[in-house]
Amino acid sequence: MKKIVYLCLAALLCISDAAVAKFSLQDITSGKYAARRIGGMAPIAGTDQYARISDDYTQVVQYSFKTGKQTAVLFDAANTLGERIKQIDGYIMSPDGSRMLIQTETEAVYRRSFKAKYYIYTLKSRRLDKLSDTGKQQVPTWSPDGTQVAFVRDNNIFLVKLLYDNAESQVTKDGRFNEVINGIPDWVYEEEFEYNRALCFNADGTQLCWVRFDEKAVSQYSLQMFCGMKPAFDQYALYPGEYSYKYPKAGEVNSTVTAWSFDIKSRQTRQLQVPLEGDGYIPRIVSTTDPEKILVYTMNRHQDVLNIYTVNPRSTVSQLLVKETDKRYVNEEVLANIIVGQTHLLLPSERDGRMQLYIYNMNGTQERKIGDGTYDITAVYGFDEKTGDVYYQAALPTAHDRQVMVTHKNGKTERLTNQNGWNTAVFSGDYRYFVNTWSDANTPFVVTVRTGDGKVINTPEDNARLRSQLAEQAVTPKEFFTFTTQEGVQLDGWMVKPANFNPAQKYPVVMFQYSGPGSQQVVNSWNIGSMGQGGMFDYYLAEQGFIVVCVDGRGTGARGADFEKCIYQQLGNLEAKDQVETALWLGKQPYVDKNRIGIWGWSYGGFCTLMSMSEGRGVFKAGVAVAPPTNYRYYDSVYTERYMRTPKENPTGYADNPMSRAGKLHGALLLCHGLADDNVHPQNTYEYTEALVQADKDFKMNVYTNRNHSIYGGNTRNHLLRQIAQFFINEL
Repeated sequence: MKKIVYLCLAALLCISDAAVAKFSLQDITSGKYAARRIGGMAPIAGTDQYARISDDYTQVVQYSFKTGKQTAVLFDAANTLGERIKQIDGYIMSPDGSRMLIQTETEAVYRRSFKAKYYIYTLKSRRLDKLSDTGKQQVPTWSPDGTQVAFVRDNNIFLVKLLYDNAESQVTKDGRFNEVINGIPDWVYEEEFEYNRALCFNADGTQLCWVRFDEKAVSQYSLQMFCGMKPAFDQYALYPGEYSYKYPKAGEVNSTVTAWSFDIKSRQTRQLQVPLEGDGYIPRIVSTTDPEKILVYTMNRHQDVLNIYTVNPRSTVSQLLVKETDKRYVNEEVLANIIVGQTHLLLPSERDGRMQLYIYNMNGTQERKIGDGTYDITAVYGFDEKTGDVYYQAALPTAHDRQVMVTHKNGKTERLTNQNGWNTAVFSGDYRYFVNTWSDANTPFVVTVRTGDGKVINTPEDNARLRSQLAEQAVTPKEFFTFTTQEGVQLDGWMVKPANFNPAQKYPVVMFQYSGPGSQQVVNSWNIGSMGQGGMFDYYLAEQGFIVVCVDGRGTGARGADFEKCIYQQLGNLEAKDQVETALWLGKQPYVDKNRIGIWGWSYGGFCTLMSMSEGRGVFKAGVAVAPPTNYRYYDSVYTERYMRTPKENPTGYADNPMSRAGKLHGALLLCHGLADDNVHPQNTYEYTEALVQADKDFKMNVYTNRNHSIYGGNTRNHLLRQIAQFFINEL
């Protein structure tokens, strides 16, 4: 595999000028340079098999991890009895593997939530039946024995019993849009606690448990909707409409949350007695293997305390299992990486300065720690309770790399991947094999199948087609660098130089950054670059004569808790200083024109762009801010208060923002925003432009009709990137 990489790099470096092809923005945005991976793998529990949807979306196919070969067709849309469908969007296997829920006609709601029409498919008989006849469903959930399915529709929970001819009954009746939600999170929980399901069965399927969100007191935000194109909303052809939903901003009222259980036999509903501060959060409800215990996670509003309770769904009595505290905040990734096993719970924690793993028994006693404190553990892949082995990803050998690791019960730790760069893994249900996806900043993904101890068995994907395409382009290797700021902070970055780079010439520079808490853009991965895809948009800019640079400043991830959390209660301050320091350092390089440096970013990167251009040292000649927060009073409660506390508690921190700095803006500015952005509201840009007008500052602005925070659809992304590129060409 190493030989392939070296030959690929040599080919890139030895391109003759005559053979070089020009980049096209349409090619970049169409996915022409997208690298192939093996996606959608769903390991089958306890086996060395996995399932995935076929490329034509008509089958669910079973494969062997070891050989990668097909071993069975679990579902075929062309071969069903009963209902007929043309294609599938997803599936959920029942716990015993005898049935699956087939997802069709998916309709997105927010970032992680969606509605769909589901069908129950029985593998043995090939029979396909509708889950429900009365509207699309959300988060269908199997009971542990596979004989019941709970789901949410119109904010209420319903239950289908397969053994009773798929009889459907309604569990809750108080759910109403913008008032009460049962079983799925509200907008801010979904976005910032990163999940879309708030219901579960207990272990024997006799109790259904969920979180109820009362959002009646939460203030409402309205997005104006227009007819638009691709898609067109004909109902707004003459008069615009609006979409209004509950969105708690920093310091404002959140949903009131409570946990509930429903006894399926007696149909009795009970409120679970979970200790919770009046304005606290319930970010998860999870089943265990004990019918008398479910887990309910709670956090206080400051998010510096995470409590995990065991709760008896019948008696409703709760008991504290684990309490996790942090002097600043508990990272949201902790919630996503907790593993609840049969007899143990695995909890990520930064209590010792780095993200490490701690194993507790179900009595709440800590038994083991995973990690030696010299690196951050960045993902958890599995916990084999039979052997005690814990499989995870770690930031090794540098903060910019990732390796797949295993720590055994005896404490011995082994590295299962053998190349520096970025490694991810999907393990088989029996942990005998895993699929490893590796890349580095200059090499597209290489997918290998390995044994549980890391030995390579085969290479099903090496992206030879993409490497061949790139060999025709002026793609120079990305260069990593390190420098020290005037404040004594060591920062890491990468740069892309034009293919015909001449060190005796002075070049304009475009800096890209995101800069948000815990994020990383300086990574040794093919996901590198302002728009991913190996940085193809950055190469497009390099083709126009720019050097493209990215530096991760203070607040970014994988360098320990202190480096990441030093931005606490002062979002944007240190991040902006570090981008200014980057520009000053670049300006001292002999090949950089210090008077032609630009900066841009999206979302938090847009916020940091504006903070950096208004920092006071006028180092940027031009900047582009896409979908930027401009005042964190306008952003949601959970995210903002995690880092800033409330406006009442931290008025100074909130007062320092792009709007208050508008009078100090230096350089030409382009603002871009989607008018249907449910995340960073257009209000941010509208209010900021008024501040610029009153400060007598010039700016340009592009708006994108009916587009959300990602600003895509039809020709939209191509248009947006062309505006960014052309703005820098004109200004720099």
